[in-house]
Amino acid sequence: MSLKAEGYTIPAADLGAENPLPVFREPHDDFVMPMDPGATDEERRFVGWRSSRRILPYRMQDGYTRNRKPRTFQSFVLENEHLKATILPELGGRMVSLFNKDRGVELLEKNPVFQPANLSLRNAWFSGGVEWNTTILGHYYMTCSPVFAAKITGLHGEPALRIYEWDRVKCFPWQIDFHLPPGSKFLFVRPRLINPHAQELPMYWWSNIAVEETPETRVLIPAETAFQHNGSAPLDIMPMPMLEGRDIMYPKNVDAAREIYFRMKDGQRPWVAAVNGEGRGLIQASTARLQGRKLFYWGMNAGGRNWQRYLSEAGHNYLEIQAGIGKIQPTCIPMPADTEWTWTEAYGELAADPKKVHSKNWSEAWQAAQAVLDAALPQAKLTALNEDLNTCARQAPQEVLFKGAGWGALERKRVAAAGLPDKVPAELVFDVSTLGPDQAPWLALLEKGALPEASATAGDPGQFMVQPEWLWALERALQAKRGDNWLARYQQAVAMLENHDALGARKACEASIRHTPTAWAYRMLAVIERRNGKLAKGLELLQKAWEAGPRITALAIEYAQALIEAERFQEARDFCTKLPAEIKAHERILIAQAHAALKTGHYDEVEPIFAYPYATIREGEATLAELWFAWNEARIAKTENIPLDAQLKARVRKECPVPPNIDFRIILEIN
Repeated sequence: MSLKAEGYTIPAADLGAENPLPVFREPHDDFVMPMDPGATDEERRFVGWRSSRRILPYRMQDGYTRNRKPRTFQSFVLENEHLKATILPELGGRMVSLFNKDRGVELLEKNPVFQPANLSLRNAWFSGGVEWNTTILGHYYMTCSPVFAAKITGLHGEPALRIYEWDRVKCFPWQIDFHLPPGSKFLFVRPRLINPHAQELPMYWWSNIAVEETPETRVLIPAETAFQHNGSAPLDIMPMPMLEGRDIMYPKNVDAAREIYFRMKDGQRPWVAAVNGEGRGLIQASTARLQGRKLFYWGMNAGGRNWQRYLSEAGHNYLEIQAGIGKIQPTCIPMPADTEWTWTEAYGELAADPKKVHSKNWSEAWQAAQAVLDAALPQAKLTALNEDLNTCARQAPQEVLFKGAGWGALERKRVAAAGLPDKVPAELVFDVSTLGPDQAPWLALLEKGALPEASATAGDPGQFMVQPEWLWALERALQAKRGDNWLARYQQAVAMLENHDALGARKACEASIRHTPTAWAYRMLAVIERRNGKLAKGLELLQKAWEAGPRITALAIEYAQALIEAERFQEARDFCTKLPAEIKAHERILIAQAHAALKTGHYDEVEPIFAYPYATIREGEATLAELWFAWNEARIAKTENIPLDAQLKARVRKECPVPPNIDFRIILEIN
């Protein structure tokens, strides 16, 4: 049994700089997702509750490209006689590999590259392995960021690994302990969520597990019905495993991307597996708190296949089996005040009779898999282990092996300065050595009573803090006339709008501009106006933001897109063509310029963009396919002198298929 630090070298794209423009939460924290009339009250109960998108105080990670070069990541390898698990603390604690030493096979889909793509809450996300998602619906904020790692001791004295971090959105700590006991053929993963607040916390957790997708792969789950979702509402109930005459537990039978939420009966042992033609594959089981299970696949259409290549390399197709604390994923669960939740997940190989697990009799198939699981790891044993691991979860680390950011340390400073009890467990070490330049302005506010002013012309106003306690501290300073500068007022505005105070945010922005006109404050006023439906006023303010500067790429993209939305195509084309070369070359500017060129009749300017190696196309985004069709329609209508009507549109879709390199459609048709 060993825990080793090793270099993990793969071709990797550079993440680039963070986007300094804040992305604000939705005006409403809940959303409505229509469900099949057959859904139970319990299934409906928390769907959409407190699940609307939130980003702040984190910033978007959208500065990457598709240029890759070898990079060595820090990894920690936990190993016993049977298994070898590789975890990357630099990338959110992703478990990128679980290797079966007995047979010399990988149990996960191990991505051979690090290629960010636009799928996570903060944009950048990469596929493969097992990722850990908490706080709110979506791929977690830290999926492409460092977290802490520490060495702890397992139940039998063997080394174990802990990763942990302070969540900045809902302000709570989380940890995951990885245990690989002597002789075990299962890796045990034990998350721990801690609500340190005196009020209820809407909590979310899903473990996303990437496994190899082959023509023979079949997903197994102890459920006879499921909700299926293909990008359109509602969530429909389907009998397992057949949909429209096809067994969709075989991904090869699915045309387009689809999500399946399984309806396991109360009391059913929770697990999910994906097996190959030989009846072998990964199985994930858990204690009862992790009650939900889901399947996601990209589908067999051109767009889905393109996404597989886009996220990795040819030959590395994957699907995701997932497990969460909610029965359906777009769900937060109310976590009581001053509470912690724990559970244990087991990861190992399932080796079952291939004839049984590939039986056309669905119940026979999943029951055969569960019988093998029950023999190898009885649920009672897993439940007892979860209790035993409480002691390990609370032990101080032998050594902190890798350090994340200084936000947990800053929170400890804040609590101490306020004379409040520190409810973050001592075994989660957030020490002052992690405090750095990102935390420095806020530490000054805490210790010196004022937020320092910064250059108004710099390309980055610094990190944000939207936690109410920090807003109150900033407001106290401003009321006392300490540090009343453009940046303090701008930071006040950001925190106010994120906390649903649009009127206060507007006043703070105006105060910031009275100190010093900046792109930051004008752009934020534009956000407020656009949210109120005043698009023309918002566009006027974006123009002022661009004029005031600094003239950064992110602002240029936002302004260009707003001009396109307002159908001011000539202005958009003029704006894009006059940008500095380094901004003009950005793919989002190229797309905006192509739209503008198309609408102003400059068709020759459109075609070159279809050969560009795009990096930031959003999951589900059909922009390039739509642009391809629109360009061909306009081109043919002009060349043949025919009307651009429904007949021509149908002809274009038949005669001009979307080139594979720009086809990211994951549903069958563009509406």
